[in-house]
Amino acid sequence: MYAEHFGLRELPFTLTPNTRFFLNLTSHQEALNLMLVALHSGDGFIKVVGEVGTGKTLLCRKLLNSLDESQFVTAYIPNSNLNPAEFHCAVANELGIYTPEKSNQDLLQLLTRRLIEHAQHGKRVVVLVDEAQAMPDETIEALRLLTNLETESEKLFQVVLFGQPELDKKLNQYSLRQLTQRITFSYRLKKLEPDEVRAYIHWRMQAAGYVGKPSFERDACDLIARAAGGIPRLVNVLSHKALMSAYGKGDEKVKVLHVVRAIEDTEGVALPCASLIKQWLSAVVAVMAIAMITWGVMIVGMQP
Repeated sequence: MYAEHFGLRELPFTLTPNTRFFLNLTSHQEALNLMLVALHSGDGFIKVVGEVGTGKTLLCRKLLNSLDESQFVTAYIPNSNLNPAEFHCAVANELGIYTPEKSNQDLLQLLTRRLIEHAQHGKRVVVLVDEAQAMPDETIEALRLLTNLETESEKLFQVVLFGQPELDKKLNQYSLRQLTQRITFSYRLKKLEPDEVRAYIHWRMQAAGYVGKPSFERDACDLIARAAGGIPRLVNVLSHKALMSAYGKGDEKVKVLHVVRAIEDTEGVALPCASLIKQWLSAVVAVMAIAMITWGVMIVGMQP
């Protein structure tokens, strides 16, 4: 496609959560720092909430890569829409102890023994649950009961929940208040500001091998930021299509026109016409006001 045209080793705006493209943006770095501090301090439950497309899965992968294997054992559950027995099997499988012939009760005993073994070796077990808003209520309660496993001094494992805002609504249910009370740290991912979108686009281009002055013009980045509403996934989609448009025209830079075509080709995204018109009118009014003041000063100066 356009990779060779722009001197790229790979496509920079794929939707795969590749941690090599992780950028230390304020919101994501704050969330990562909070999780690392909480896990090292032994807190039981941590929750990270963000809108669709704000980079929760990438952040989860980054956290997995940031945990020292000599100190932590991790169990990653990408699909949380499981009943309690299936959830126990998923955790056990991640910890290397799942055997299909075992009953759920036997599996829980094996799981308890494995957790104790890790604790005796000075390792913390961390269960990371992605798309946690999809967990059935009974599975959330089963997870809470698992966290009752502890020694005299510490929990046998910790939990990090990643979910959409619906997760907050779910956990606000009266029946789940016991788990909610155990969440010691919570963070809500923020959408990207326009300057962060520019930095994000330029970083991903560089990480993909681009060398030289920014390939996206500033106005093009700003239009992507407005149209995407600061959502990284939509920024990726629009940037990818804008690069395709620039390549199709043989252009070396991504301009506003290319972004407009990308927006027109993307469902759920619209040109922020009202915003652009408002800004244009504001600029016109400002210019007219300055002109009138200048003209008034000139007239006064010409009077005898």
